[in-house]
Amino acid sequence: MSATPQKNRSARRMLAAAAGLATVGALVAAMPAGAHDRGNGHGHGHGHKPRTVDVQLLSFNDLHGNLEPPAGSAGNVSETQPDGTVKAIPAGGVEYLATSLRTARKGNPYSVTAAGGDMVGASPLLSGLFHDEPTIEALNKIDLDVSAVGNHEFDEGATELARLQNGGCHPVEGCYEKGKKFKGADFPYLAANVTKEKTGKPLLKPYTVWKKNGVKIGFIGVTLEGTPDIVTANGVKGLEFHDEVKTINKYAKELDRKGVKSIVALIHEGGAPASTSYNYDCDSPGAGDGISGPIVDIAKGITPKVDALVTGHTHQAYVCTVPDPAGKPRMVTSASSFGKLYTDTTLTYDRRTNDIVRTSVKSANHVVTRDQPKATDMTRLIERWNKLAAPIANRPQGWISADINGRGSTAPEKPLGNVIADAQLEGLAPADKGGAEVAFMNPGGIRADLVHKASGSEGDGVVTYGEAFTVQPFTNMMNVVDLTGAQLVTALQQQVSGSNEASPKILQVSKGLTYTLDLTKTGAARVVTDTIKLNGAAIDPAKTYRVAMNEFLAGGGDGFAALGQGTNKLVGASDLDLFNAYLAAHSTASAPLAPPATDRITVIQ
Repeated sequence: MSATPQKNRSARRMLAAAAGLATVGALVAAMPAGAHDRGNGHGHGHGHKPRTVDVQLLSFNDLHGNLEPPAGSAGNVSETQPDGTVKAIPAGGVEYLATSLRTARKGNPYSVTAAGGDMVGASPLLSGLFHDEPTIEALNKIDLDVSAVGNHEFDEGATELARLQNGGCHPVEGCYEKGKKFKGADFPYLAANVTKEKTGKPLLKPYTVWKKNGVKIGFIGVTLEGTPDIVTANGVKGLEFHDEVKTINKYAKELDRKGVKSIVALIHEGGAPASTSYNYDCDSPGAGDGISGPIVDIAKGITPKVDALVTGHTHQAYVCTVPDPAGKPRMVTSASSFGKLYTDTTLTYDRRTNDIVRTSVKSANHVVTRDQPKATDMTRLIERWNKLAAPIANRPQGWISADINGRGSTAPEKPLGNVIADAQLEGLAPADKGGAEVAFMNPGGIRADLVHKASGSEGDGVVTYGEAFTVQPFTNMMNVVDLTGAQLVTALQQQVSGSNEASPKILQVSKGLTYTLDLTKTGAARVVTDTIKLNGAAIDPAKTYRVAMNEFLAGGGDGFAALGQGTNKLVGASDLDLFNAYLAAHSTASAPLAPPATDRITVIQ
């Protein structure tokens, strides 16, 4: 990804790929006959096409409509230096992503660009205000060839996803620019494992075949099977989501029958590498040893007909080889999020077999640095949409005295999580607003940090509507429900058990709720139940409490089935409205809001 000078980029690529190359060296013996003399695409003899050709696969994932460089710590990638120290590098922004991709393509006649889903959804105001039309337009200009759908592509439902693909103006808000009709994506969105309940037919194309001069590569795209658990019920209404492995294997067989032997799977599901550094070698000590999470089992189950897996969803950076069912290493990659990285993979295509020489696949992640020239067409696009957004985006909502970290915080209890939960409790505590006694916020719904440094001309410390929207972009309606003390305790246990055991989802809680989280234990036992108190009093299992949360959590989202059992529901204002009201009530230019203490959850590690 680097937009650093060529020499630097090559050095970084060599550094990141060094371990991979060692693996390749060890595997040369396993290459098919005749592959040793493949000559990197240079033919032997006169007038013959070369036996092999190198296809460049550029990929990225989880852009989430981040057209402008993401602010604060959410805009950094970690890079391990030769001396073992870790450096934070500011990265991302489509002006730089476009330059990085265009630079990488130079000198590569066979180059294809693919994405692993969540290109849109949970987007900053610049894209979200316009139902992500600006992002689709940017991806068209970047020459994206294909993308899998992610769970966020379903945030506004199947009809809106179809509009993003096919074009047409928004059914409620119409066209945003006079005389201009939205054209839709000129790349196919693939959703092989999503079918319509009524007909059983695929919602969108399951696969596409990229062709150039007789070279053919099939792309199959899937989202995670658990999409309905992490999207509001309206977003997935009338749809069924199927097993990723079975779906990919089914369509790989179909492509194979059609003579397409080179296949890449785009999977919106991912893993967790043992290090957050993008240049960490997750094949150390052995292939795939440095990665865990759902993608590992998925990779191990996908037919050997598939030659490489481009993944996403977890917002992590990795380039690993995970063995396929035949025990052969296969490349599995992910490029962080928000356009901060891109992956450059070399697929060596054998014209005689029409297949990829798997033992020659090389891959590395590169940083989309911000010290390279901006792509002028992207700058123009951002300026055009910013002009339309400005009257709403630039309105001040409140003031802060320092950064209040949300997305950029790795702690279970996040300062911005506390602010959001307190805002929800305060807005819904009055008897006529629901009588809430406690509020819960899902950590995944906090999409950014509140950054003290000015993003535009508003001045340092000013929180604009655009910045608040970037933190809370879903405009989820708030719910207040009755839950028993026993259900509350179960909900807290569900943070660290069941579907959340391997990767805990720690709810952000409003002031007054305190408890201890013992991460040395396993499963539900990690929540020390006799420490759970509300305003100093132990939770009574038989008592009824009024609990505020967004409609996503109130529907049992993110594995919180207990929160979905609430009764006596009252629907309140949106999460964003309550957040903005809280900022207005608790800050002035002379008395800005300070980052709150994080002392509600005591963590034992």
